[in-house]
Amino acid sequence: MRIKEIYCKTALSKSELPDIDYSLNPYRGCEHACLYCYVPNVLSIPREEWGKFVEIRRNIPSVLAKELKKKERGVIGLSTVTDPYQPLEKKYKLSRLCIEQIAKSDFPLDVQTKSDLIVRDIDVLKKVKEVVVGLTIPTLRDDERKLMEPRAPAIEKRLRALEKLSKEGIRNYVFLGPAYPTIEVEEVEEIVECFARHGADVIIVDDLHLKEGVWENIQRNLPRDLERIYRERLFDERKRYYDRIFREVEKWCRRYNIKFERAF
Repeated sequence: MRIKEIYCKTALSKSELPDIDYSLNPYRGCEHACLYCYVPNVLSIPREEWGKFVEIRRNIPSVLAKELKKKERGVIGLSTVTDPYQPLEKKYKLSRLCIEQIAKSDFPLDVQTKSDLIVRDIDVLKKVKEVVVGLTIPTLRDDERKLMEPRAPAIEKRLRALEKLSKEGIRNYVFLGPAYPTIEVEEVEEIVECFARHGADVIIVDDLHLKEGVWENIQRNLPRDLERIYRERLFDERKRYYDRIFREVEKWCRRYNIKFERAF
């Protein structure tokens, strides 16, 4: 892993995501190295380089503090093109320092991560006037997670983090995205019940978007039996498959009194 400390000139950038006004990314690059990540396409980074480097925006908390005094109020998304709680955050604490600055302002905050490290910062999250935290959990199968998200935390750790956030009274959502195409209709109730049991307020669903190079990256890392299922459901049956799965998620969300949303 190539680690480089850099200094940024800006902290907040305009976001094109729905319900997010500003993007805040303390890091460029991500240690998690998820096979399906869309960020290499967005940032024009060679896919073979993704997961092999991280740039540390060392001065971003101080830059952010100045911008919060000048920018028009809006929802800040932490982060949009990296995971704000990837392993390096444990050392550098840039996400925590940024949240501390946001807590001094009137800006709402939306944090999304795959890491249970988020629970370290519950104390500062509680100081933010409007905050919601999302845990990305696209499967309950940790063996498959190891193939698709090789360096991201285990699913059980994410579920425990979700439960802790809920018990601390922090608004949350589960991002069931990209929902792995191995999910069967018969398993959906179990998935929704699991999220409900761990305190999810909202479940947001999304399918696996095949940006340029994504399928090839997935294909070369999957065993043959999984590759066949992925190929069938991502190409031959894509719309029919995901429509059916998401209708089922919505149905069980109603049963378990959880808000349901489709991404984008």
